[in-house]
Amino acid sequence: MAHETTQPKTFTGLPLSVVSPVDVGRLIRELETLDNAILEQGLRGQAVEVPAMTRLMAQTIEMNHINILDEADRKLLTQLFVSVREKAPVLHISFSADPTPAFVEKIMAYLRREIHPLLLMTAGLQPNIGAGCIVRSTNKYFDCSLRQDFLDKRALLMEKLREGDNVTAQVAAAAAAAPQPAEVAA
Repeated sequence: MAHETTQPKTFTGLPLSVVSPVDVGRLIRELETLDNAILEQGLRGQAVEVPAMTRLMAQTIEMNHINILDEADRKLLTQLFVSVREKAPVLHISFSADPTPAFVEKIMAYLRREIHPLLLMTAGLQPNIGAGCIVRSTNKYFDCSLRQDFLDKRALLMEKLREGDNVTAQVAAAAAAAPQPAEVAA
């Protein structure tokens, strides 16, 4: 008689549309609601059916191959969500305008691929940065804004503006020294 060993379920990750700690909190509350609905159906003696769920929850369940009707899977998923909310690295990125959902998805794909597979991000607005962004973590700060670039290159910018003033003065002097066309008599 062969022993059948069950592999412990592994958490594959989060869908790219789960961006912030707030999204993870919503998933935890939704999972609690689903758990209560399924337990209530069982207590009433009804056939247990999968309750309606949000797109984020459905994507997470599908991505991680979770059987939502299995109580052990639901508990595991709850533990994993809580662990992600408490321990996952969080970046705060400030933009000059609201980023589009497509852009957020692309940036999340990059960050999860290159930094950490469970990384979360909060987005902020700082209209005074011009273009670019400012990235903060718990111990790092990166100012990748146009404003900061102008401040870093202020000396070069002032030099080029002075050169432009000199060119303008030279053009004006050349125009003044050039012979004027003769006035046509009327």
